[in-house]
Amino acid sequence: MPTQTDILIAGGGLAGLTAGLHLARQGFAVVVLEKQQYPQHKVCGEYISNEVRPYLASLGIEVDTLNPARISKFLLTTLEGKTLRSALPLGGFGVSRYRLDAYLYQQARKAGVQIEQAHVQRIDFDGNRFTVTTSEDYLYEAPVVIAAYGKRSRLDSQTPLSPWMAVKAHYRVPFPDDLVSLHTFRGGYCGMSQVEDEVVNACYLVQAEVFKPYKNPETFQQQVLSQNPFLRDFFERAEPLFDKPLAISQISFASKPAVENHVLRCGDTAGLIHPLCGNGMAMAIHSAKLAAEAITAFFRHADRSKLEAEYTRQWNQNFRNRLTAGRLVQSLLQRPVLTSLVMKSAPLFAGLLPAIVRQTHGKPFSYAPEYS
Repeated sequence: MPTQTDILIAGGGLAGLTAGLHLARQGFAVVVLEKQQYPQHKVCGEYISNEVRPYLASLGIEVDTLNPARISKFLLTTLEGKTLRSALPLGGFGVSRYRLDAYLYQQARKAGVQIEQAHVQRIDFDGNRFTVTTSEDYLYEAPVVIAAYGKRSRLDSQTPLSPWMAVKAHYRVPFPDDLVSLHTFRGGYCGMSQVEDEVVNACYLVQAEVFKPYKNPETFQQQVLSQNPFLRDFFERAEPLFDKPLAISQISFASKPAVENHVLRCGDTAGLIHPLCGNGMAMAIHSAKLAAEAITAFFRHADRSKLEAEYTRQWNQNFRNRLTAGRLVQSLLQRPVLTSLVMKSAPLFAGLLPAIVRQTHGKPFSYAPEYS
């Protein structure tokens, strides 16, 4: 017989675990299905805007117990070696997905969330309830399903081919603990910041056609990344902490619906912001809050059309402009001539940077628990 629950969440990353914890705090029965074991390193920039701190605290998540880096400054460098610095208006913190996901997993379990290692194969809807089938042919039934399976999945009805791939690794190297930096190179850009325990995360996004001739991250690092003087100096001094870098391909930044086939989509599943904007993790956490609040209202009023319309409205209101700003900034940095012209007007651009950052970040938010 299928396992019955109030809410099923397909995917146990930031968005899935946060939504599960929020809904469990409201008194709902929640099942999270995650195909990977905890903890796992993931390809991610690992910087989070401080906008999420009040909300995480309201869920009982004490960020400071993870020993995160406290980030308040931004640095941009170009292929020609030019630099631009700015303060971050709100600031943020750096923590690895390995540590953060493990902590959220533990807190969700304590709150009563049922978390199973399983690979979701199908999500079917009969007009009233969902039936979710795993690769082991195990069945779950729930009136509400959240999709939070990340950047790409076979569950997506349409996954357009994308020219982007991302590579990430951790390093031990002297690096300012209050800085997030972005470094352009031919075909892409690399973000760096400290996470916990003075470890530095370096994660870059590159066009696949630029990467392909070099066949592996090590050769690409030596022959392309190192053309940027800052990156060359960094990799010459850095001690790698992974056996080999993590990589993921076919990263799509195309627009996606917030609700598809009556399933609410959270985090990267609903829309991926360019990593150069450094705020995808905060958006995933915020989208989990929006979904959890809309679902709580649904169980009070049993109006599915209102649930889907309200979640879509909230998603667009909070994230559409951020995603648009991210595409515009990415378009700028992929035009070396235009980037160089902007950098020649560094004083003017430095004055605009805080405004640009605000376009890709939100305001601090929280919630008041209303237990069912």
